[in-house]
Amino acid sequence: MSNNNTPLALVTGGSGFIAVHIILKLLKKQYRVRTTLRTMNRQDEVRAMLRAGGAANLEGLYFVQADLSSDHNWDEAVKGADYVIHVASPTPNKVYKDENEMIQPAREGVLRVLRAARDAGVKRVVLTSAFGAIGVGHSHHKGPYTEEDWSNTDAKIHPYQKSKTIAEKAAWAFIRSEGHGLELATVNPVGVMGPILGNDYSHSNDIVRQIIEGKLKSVPKIYSDYVDVRDVADLHILAMLRPEANGQRFIASSSENLSMLDIANILRKHLGDDAKSAPKKELPNLAVRAAAVFNPKLRMVATLLGQDMSTSNRKAKQLLGWQPRSAEEAIAATGKSMVKLIKGQMKS
Repeated sequence: MSNNNTPLALVTGGSGFIAVHIILKLLKKQYRVRTTLRTMNRQDEVRAMLRAGGAANLEGLYFVQADLSSDHNWDEAVKGADYVIHVASPTPNKVYKDENEMIQPAREGVLRVLRAARDAGVKRVVLTSAFGAIGVGHSHHKGPYTEEDWSNTDAKIHPYQKSKTIAEKAAWAFIRSEGHGLELATVNPVGVMGPILGNDYSHSNDIVRQIIEGKLKSVPKIYSDYVDVRDVADLHILAMLRPEANGQRFIASSSENLSMLDIANILRKHLGDDAKSAPKKELPNLAVRAAAVFNPKLRMVATLLGQDMSTSNRKAKQLLGWQPRSAEEAIAATGKSMVKLIKGQMKS
């Protein structure tokens, strides 16, 4: 049973895929957890996802309404919190007419949370950044990327990746100039896979759904690293608690570089008939670039063709003792839970 002496962690964007798994881990560790929602009518949905993830007792969970685009209620959200894990951010699923529609909310949202945390006397903020802030916009880079690397925002990169880079850089600049002792660590996940607990899941999971449902007859030649969401949650908590994590960035990755065709093959291996429509061919790069001219959703994909996006997880493993699952286990878990979700949706 939680009480007022139990440490309190604020997790922003509580309905999100990564955030739900972080909340699960914190509750199991007996933390009190306050989480923000843009609209309070999603409380039951979050509770349902947490129960699906194995949370037996939600007594230590509290909700507060707050939106990254407004100052309203952030002082209430951070009040009394020992730690803040800032996960909420605009996602790459939306199509924007102007890149600033994604960049500005991400940057201003991070600064809004950091100011509120500083003013409330929070000990440390852990920011969920992304590989998109580390390894894009470098046409001749040979991996693996490390935490010393930053994405090149002067290159032609997707607004989502640019937003993540600009927001994280703004966060570090704030800590240096206005933090007044507030501690910061960042976690930079690659493609996030793992168990899906509800209808709110990651961009990478949506690709798995398209593969399972046969919507992708062929796949682009993109090679990326992947990580299990449960391990991403563990890394956030290590970054929150360990003294040596202060002031550090951590890449969350299994450090296994896989093609999209590799993902399709893993799903076929683990799901059998449920993945019988998974693609077996790759698309020529020229065809993807041509299609991206007319399909905005393919534009980020087109910028990643031919890129070396391999990463090193050495820092998180050596400094924090973090041990991630294999990419295959993470992808299989995504596939199995996605099939369950699809079948549930077909029945309802």
